[in-house]
Amino acid sequence: MPWLEVVRTGPLTTVQDHGRVGCSAVGVGQSGAADLISHDAANRLVGNAVHAATLEITVGGFVMRAVGEMTVAITGARAPMTVNGRPAADYSSLHLHSGDLLEIGYATTGLRTYLAVRGGIDVPETLGSRSTDTLAGLGPAPLGVGDQLLVGAEGAEWPTEDLIPPPAPAHSPVSLDITLGPRDTWFTPASVHALLHHAWTVTEYTDRVGVRLRGPGPLHRSQTRELPSEGVVAGSIQVPPNGQPVVFLADHPVTGGYPVIGVVRAPGIAALAQMRPGSTVTFRTSRHS
Repeated sequence: MPWLEVVRTGPLTTVQDHGRVGCSAVGVGQSGAADLISHDAANRLVGNAVHAATLEITVGGFVMRAVGEMTVAITGARAPMTVNGRPAADYSSLHLHSGDLLEIGYATTGLRTYLAVRGGIDVPETLGSRSTDTLAGLGPAPLGVGDQLLVGAEGAEWPTEDLIPPPAPAHSPVSLDITLGPRDTWFTPASVHALLHHAWTVTEYTDRVGVRLRGPGPLHRSQTRELPSEGVVAGSIQVPPNGQPVVFLADHPVTGGYPVIGVVRAPGIAALAQMRPGSTVTFRTSRHS
């Protein structure tokens, strides 16, 4: 049975799939790939079922050695790649021979790169998922040098093509569609207007839990009473007391005590998961002009 040997991890590399669906009632978030679009694309290129586990490589700097024959694909954040020192292409299927060294450099655009291997990454499941939840501490630990990851048996039919066009580079600001609510009425009309008519900057405080944004000023509440904790979902734009919004990503908590002014719609969540600090976003909704 082939496996991957981790030679270098980069800042953070985790195993991810589609997450723990249906566990929020028992206090467990879904987790899963932060950018499901790129995750699914990588699996499609190697003929996997979409739920097969991939590696999510944050920023880049990842190196692996193939032990046995395998087919892999890399999508998501664009980064220079080599196999045994020779340039290789992302968004395409790559066949590795036993002993081949695959190196993924640091991302030039985007934030998270996804590596799929035909058959999937075979690590033990926790509550029906192989995903690493960095907030709850569930699933496999982030990868370390020397880790050996078995290749699984999640392969489906081979795809009809062995490459797909990579997405066009995102231009700043990135416009994200949102649905206002459920607590937009807790904010002043001027703050709702500011949310929808000003650019917001991604700060350095961004991880798999969420993305903290900085805008022209704080969002002000019209209601100051305490809000009981209520359920939140990926894409929720929660506003803490400092007035600077936080958009939840894959490893978000299942409940929150700060009002949610709106929710980013898919595929905007995937786009936000690829945004680097200093990038800017704007929000739009059909309910407001």
